[in-house]
Amino acid sequence: MKLTHQQQLPVEGDDTPRSHHCCKMSSPTKISSSRIVALCSMANFINAADRVIMPIAVVPMSDDYHWNMGVQGWILSAFAYGYISSQVIGGKAALRFGGRMTLGLAVAVWSLATFLTPIFSTTVNALILSRVILGFAEGFCLPTIFHIFAQHVPVEERSRAFGYLVALGSVGQTIASLICPHLSWPMMFYFFGCIGLIWSVVWITMFRDEAPDVDPQLLLNPTLDTTNSVRWMSYVSHRGLWAIYAAHFAMNWSNYIVLSWLPTYLQRHLGANAKDISFTALPYVMNSLLGVAAGHYADSLISKKQWTVLSVRRLMTSIGLIGPSLFLLCFSYVDSLALAVCFVSISLGLCGCNSSGHMSNHPDVAPNHAGITFAISNTLATIPGLACGPVTALIVDYTGYWYPVFALASAVNIGGALIYFSQSSASQIL
Repeated sequence: MKLTHQQQLPVEGDDTPRSHHCCKMSSPTKISSSRIVALCSMANFINAADRVIMPIAVVPMSDDYHWNMGVQGWILSAFAYGYISSQVIGGKAALRFGGRMTLGLAVAVWSLATFLTPIFSTTVNALILSRVILGFAEGFCLPTIFHIFAQHVPVEERSRAFGYLVALGSVGQTIASLICPHLSWPMMFYFFGCIGLIWSVVWITMFRDEAPDVDPQLLLNPTLDTTNSVRWMSYVSHRGLWAIYAAHFAMNWSNYIVLSWLPTYLQRHLGANAKDISFTALPYVMNSLLGVAAGHYADSLISKKQWTVLSVRRLMTSIGLIGPSLFLLCFSYVDSLALAVCFVSISLGLCGCNSSGHMSNHPDVAPNHAGITFAISNTLATIPGLACGPVTALIVDYTGYWYPVFALASAVNIGGALIYFSQSSASQIL
């Protein structure tokens, strides 16, 4: 029986349960979508791992080439300039040329830049340029994957798909952090560069942009074909999109503070030694595990327990923003290293619920343009990465305390949660 529009996609704010049978997938399609999720998640694994190499390698490289702190700073920051400049370009390229070629070429370019880093390192300007190219190519990764998921992953599998995607990124950071210190610095770049080049060959061989062999109704395809009719102002003129942008910004504000300042805080405020710093990997492990678990649970709420997509997105985003805000405040109050690591691990773990919340919301509201909406969202959410470093230093220098830093992060999280809960949508906007 052909499904009606009302059965396919609930009206925003509608609490009518979704039909479990309307989205039941046949076995061949499940295998196909699972393979796509696995390959894309592995691309994000490589994406995240390649970012970690230089901060580790820069220490022995500086010893070999006698770089001062200024040179090291330019080398480390060059990545961000390329990354922030290519987000929207990546989303548009995926829409125009398809996910197969865009993602395959992007991974090949940044992997080649990684592999050739030891050669470029003899000249500082060449090395900085290679870092900009690395960041520029990596900026294509997530917008393209969001486009692919919107086109190929059924709505009842999207929460866990994004959960695996984010989790593999955290795993990539963790594994690179564990492996690289045991390798010579040139071998770090050769090893991970080769992995990325191999992935590119596998991807181009296995993936096709053609629609999967399944009734399009089961994928809940867009009810309106807006592929060629959307103006750029449309991406910033809808409340439902700004709800996603606000939630993403809030999530990244607290995440960048933890990523950038956790080792410093543990050492200077709690007296952690070099051995204790190894425990900073635990929050990322928790983020991976809870992100995947939340994805499966969110999908089960949609398919088995008859929740609407909008209700699930709001629930997971609320947990993913308000939960971390509370545990960050607890983290800032304790003087015990063990309790501090425990609280920050729970905080970053709960943050993994966002992958089933606002991050999964892009294909709901913009099925034809999920790559571009995520690109805009990720560009705005990169601002905390540029701002939280100097803002944190200013607050600590002025007040002499770390508590205001985490209180501000908690307030930003709660504000993002309230905006998302009140303004978000699960109906097609673009």
